[in-house]
Amino acid sequence: MFKPTLKSTPIILSLLLVTAAANSDAPPGTGKAGAAKSAVDRSDAISVSVTIGDARQLAREFGLTGHKPLPPGIRKNLAQGKPMPPGIAMTRMPEGFLTRLPHYEGYEWRISGTDLVLVAVGTLVIAHMLADVFE
Repeated sequence: MFKPTLKSTPIILSLLLVTAAANSDAPPGTGKAGAAKSAVDRSDAISVSVTIGDARQLAREFGLTGHKPLPPGIRKNLAQGKPMPPGIAMTRMPEGFLTRLPHYEGYEWRISGTDLVLVAVGTLVIAHMLADVFE
């Protein structure tokens, strides 16, 4: 059994530093924490060019106001980088409304309660949210 001594301390510290440096060169998204972060980072790649004010004005023009918010328990699960919670009814939007919103390939706009949500088509991961647009 190895017993550290004052003479062996610099060697142990050197080995720890070398190990830490080798692990810091690992590519992002490796390991459990990195994998979870990279899933969120992919949804952050969309830079949305519509403001809440613009979306609210557009909703008023198309008569899409007056929606009720989601129940608090469900709404807290609605967040960027997370998948849409199951069981949320999606309201269909008029084509004219959708054509006035910016289009992003592989994503679609959805109404969820009072919020306008941009989701990835295949995974339903939320890429961007505009809160309380349809109040």
